[in-house]
Amino acid sequence: MAFNSWVRLSLDAWRLTADSAHVMGLRTLKIATGGADAQAEAALMVNEKIQAAVDLQALALTGALGSNAPDAASATIRHYRRRVSANRRRLLKG
Repeated sequence: MAFNSWVRLSLDAWRLTADSAHVMGLRTLKIATGGADAQAEAALMVNEKIQAAVDLQALALTGALGSNAPDAASATIRHYRRRVSANRRRLLKG
């Protein structure tokens, strides 16, 4: 049972990595165009990273990440995947 949770965690981490790489590419293209939209995207990127870290820290302090390592790692990946997915959808729209 424990082995399966680590395999699932590994696959989830791989998926987060692939999604993050896609978002980085989309953001790079947007920022490379320059102008006000590029500056807004760069500022948004920095602010989102700070907010995501603060939110994760709050989850950790309240115990919401789980009581064991696989649960905490899975919750952390879910936390970041939601944000990465939202950015991917937003960047693909416009």
